[in-house]
Amino acid sequence: MSKNGEKLFIKGNEAIARGAIAAGLKCYFGYPITPQNDIPEYMSAALPAVGGEFVQAESEVAAANMLIGAAACGVRSMTSSSSPGISLKQEAISYLAGSQLPTVIVNMNRGGPGLGDIGPSQGDYFQAVKGGGHGDYRVLVLAPGTCQEAYDLVIKAFDLAFKYRNPVMILGDAILGQMKEPVSPWTPEKIDENEGHDWRLCGAKGRKGRILKSLFLSEGSLAAHHEHLQNKYADMAEFTQQEEYQIDDAELVVVAYGSIGRIVKSTIKKLRNNGHKVGLFRPITLYPFPSGDLKKLAEQGKKFLTIEHNLGQMVEDVRLSIRTITDSDFFGFLPGNLPTPDDFEEPILKSLGGK
Repeated sequence: MSKNGEKLFIKGNEAIARGAIAAGLKCYFGYPITPQNDIPEYMSAALPAVGGEFVQAESEVAAANMLIGAAACGVRSMTSSSSPGISLKQEAISYLAGSQLPTVIVNMNRGGPGLGDIGPSQGDYFQAVKGGGHGDYRVLVLAPGTCQEAYDLVIKAFDLAFKYRNPVMILGDAILGQMKEPVSPWTPEKIDENEGHDWRLCGAKGRKGRILKSLFLSEGSLAAHHEHLQNKYADMAEFTQQEEYQIDDAELVVVAYGSIGRIVKSTIKKLRNNGHKVGLFRPITLYPFPSGDLKKLAEQGKKFLTIEHNLGQMVEDVRLSIRTITDSDFFGFLPGNLPTPDDFEEPILKSLGGK
């Protein structure tokens, strides 16, 4: 990678937009919804200036389906939205996954269900990591916790999308999207080697035509397609990423992701200063989930507490990871409220003490 030495003080939303352009984004399709509006706003001016295309579609449904056309041509494409908007995009995301088309989708999670509020929440975990739309499919899900990480991960997201020919989702929330932090921008020296040269639709002169589809009607063809997809999803398991903080001597490992993981880290720093042996495991890849590393911690005799800004979603994956050895406590901070490090002190101490 190359770094230009520049440091910017920007929102998480802008960091994502800048990172996407640095990654070679050529087409952005979106529709306004809070709290992600900074992304299309930035794209509307910055993307055309570097030769890309910005389209404000007539709806979220239209924006997501525009991705299908751009991705089928091997173009680096992206959309962004917030929770209800992502729900509207789910049909297209299923088609993208079924057709094996690489693209990046950003969800700056707001409170729900329904219209909910425009505050932070982690209520879209299930929707993101379990597919969300119809049929058996998966999308890679990356959950940044800082503005710099948001910039870095959206660049990685494009490479992963083309490596696996699969949609990749960046799952943030209103905290990440709206807070400002220093970000050191950088540009990859080389864009991913696989730009779809062997599958993209770019004209068939001198070669056989190509078909990209998600419709398999002949006997057994859908089963064969599913087998191929499952093998691909299994290959994705090689790529997991997490932050481990004060884990080695920790008696209690707190599992939390995204903005909440960051807030929990502040709580752990305070508790460590008071002599409590607690640590943080912050999954950065939510799918694939870093189950193997969690299991290794369980085998070391660690206790677990999962903290989320929802009513209990990721805790199911934590429990699946360690189920043969132990269990995880859970504390859910209710969406509609904004947490502080003090809010997590009591549940962590309670879990540490086993009361």
